[in-house]
Amino acid sequence: YGFINTCLKSLVVEKYGEETWEKLRLQAGVQDSFLTFEVYKDEITMQLVDKACKVLGVPADIVLREFGKYFFEFCKRSGYDHMLRTLGGNLYEFIENLDALHSYLSLSYQANIEVWFCLFVFFLPQEMNAPSFRVEKNEDGSMHLHYYSDRRGLCHIVPGIIGAAALDFFNIEISMKIVNQTEEEERTGKKEHIVFLVTQNPLFPSKERNEFSSSSQCLVDSEKQIESQLNKEDLEKAKNANGDRGNSVCPVRKSHWKTLRGIITLGKGKLLRGFDPVYPKSLWIDTKTFCNGLPFHIVFDKELKVKQAGVSIQKIVPGLQTMGICLDQYFRIVHPEVPFTISSIQKFINSQFVFQTRREMMPESWKERPMLELRGQMMWMESLQCMLYLCSPLLRSLHELEERQMHIADIAPHDVTRDLILLNQQRLAEMELSNQLERKKEELRILSKHLEEEKKKTEALLYAMLPQHVANQLKEGKRVEAGEFKECTILFSDVVTFTNICAQCEPIQIVLMLNSMYLRFDRLTTVHDVYKVETIGDAYMVVGGVPVPVPTHAERVANFALGMIMAAKGVQNPVSGNPIQIRVGIHTGPVLAGVVGEKMPRYCLFGDTVNIASRMESHGVPSKIHLSSSAYQCLKYKNFEITERGEIEVKGKGKMHTYFLIRNKSATENEIMGRP
Repeated sequence: YGFINTCLKSLVVEKYGEETWEKLRLQAGVQDSFLTFEVYKDEITMQLVDKACKVLGVPADIVLREFGKYFFEFCKRSGYDHMLRTLGGNLYEFIENLDALHSYLSLSYQANIEVWFCLFVFFLPQEMNAPSFRVEKNEDGSMHLHYYSDRRGLCHIVPGIIGAAALDFFNIEISMKIVNQTEEEERTGKKEHIVFLVTQNPLFPSKERNEFSSSSQCLVDSEKQIESQLNKEDLEKAKNANGDRGNSVCPVRKSHWKTLRGIITLGKGKLLRGFDPVYPKSLWIDTKTFCNGLPFHIVFDKELKVKQAGVSIQKIVPGLQTMGICLDQYFRIVHPEVPFTISSIQKFINSQFVFQTRREMMPESWKERPMLELRGQMMWMESLQCMLYLCSPLLRSLHELEERQMHIADIAPHDVTRDLILLNQQRLAEMELSNQLERKKEELRILSKHLEEEKKKTEALLYAMLPQHVANQLKEGKRVEAGEFKECTILFSDVVTFTNICAQCEPIQIVLMLNSMYLRFDRLTTVHDVYKVETIGDAYMVVGGVPVPVPTHAERVANFALGMIMAAKGVQNPVSGNPIQIRVGIHTGPVLAGVVGEKMPRYCLFGDTVNIASRMESHGVPSKIHLSSSAYQCLKYKNFEITERGEIEVKGKGKMHTYFLIRNKSATENEIMGRP
């Protein structure tokens, strides 16, 4: 399930950052997000773990242990902590009931895959077998935890999760050490069998220790006070009443509290702290009532011969009506993965057992139905040397009930399986709705991501046509007011003998030549941060200081012009095969700028400055940069080499004193061209 991969992503992002996750994800070749209840291939998870070890430089056992700790916290945040806390009052009971939790959660997920189960096996596919746990107490207070799994190499997750659960639920620190690791041949093949030695160290903060010791002292004082108030006669009666129990070869002095317990038992009934069950001398229930009241139960002996069976299970498996038949002929053990023998069953006596009917032993008309599974507990009856299997049908929905042609009436009224089927039917519907919503959410996220990408492309195209602040105003539906700029620098350029070239070439050749040239010029506008106003035929127009006023507008345009001359040498004349030549003219002065038109709006410049800049270009010299006197005044102290051209006659302007820009004395060719 995607739940496990989502947790792994959360761990990496939280501890190492988003960039590390992105690097890890790309190396593993997996997607960025996972649907919680979607089934993914095991290879994805294993690939993520493998790449995490390499990217983080941490051994696999450390990664898995840390993942186990984090996954426990992740499950708590996901709302599973309350369920886990109720498994047992201590660590032994908690581990002992893990298999029972697996069995319960399998109802919710319609497969032998569960949320907590994934803590140990990474959400295995349905066809894979669940792991099993068996715990044994040792005399010194330690435990041996037996872990059986088809999956190899994942056992290091177990100490991480069990350690986190012990610390959080029971306030104890544990150490888990592998003391044995073998492979065992089971019914479904070889299983990895890991034995952990679990030692516990209770954690008592100083405050709690003081409270504990003081409360213990209060209890002792209270015992003494109560005992002093009791008369000697009551004490004697209590001792006599308990005399039979106390007689032994090695008598032990009773504590005051045990004496008090005896007195209260005599006078007021049993003390709440101690409970001794009372059993009748004979069983007050007849065989028929027992078999009807517990319709799903089987009693079998050491040879697996059936001695007794409930009425409903006889109805489903008619062969059980023949007493003395062998149970393994009609059933196989699905969980835990053990051979069908009394010794194996006794080894896992605390686990929940799942039986499945054998198809070949069913009546011919029933063989097309799905096989029935039973889930329950085993109880060894020492006096009869028989095993009692108390069970219920393992059904997850009304659909599964109907598939097996069963009815709610076949299940005893006191059996909560009735309620679970109905409740789970509702839960499955809610889960399906949740899955649909999650899929829609993921689809929307992907669409939103694509939309954002397309938006960026659209904005990039728009900003290439109009200044950014102007484009943003137009997008918001605002009117863009024309703006006056007191000083800016305008550049015009054109191709020498362009008319002759057009007359001697195919149109496509002209397009390719201009495109090659303009691509070079466009890159230079970015390098020198000048604004490209427009291109008309072979004419190229840029401005510095518009639309954003800057004091260095003349230097920027001058450097751009030098770059144009250099770049033009790389564009070939389609007629002669030689590099093309361009004329460049620059003038500095005031302009008015604004957006013209609504359909295909353009940002245009108006004023005499535009005309003079155009005249500088038209009266220029091939491969030269022609400057007006105002442009020269802005550049003469800026480390540029400039030569005087003198007075020339300019159409419509009369005589003008002009100059040629030669080079930038403080910048290299690579800097002008924006090369590294």
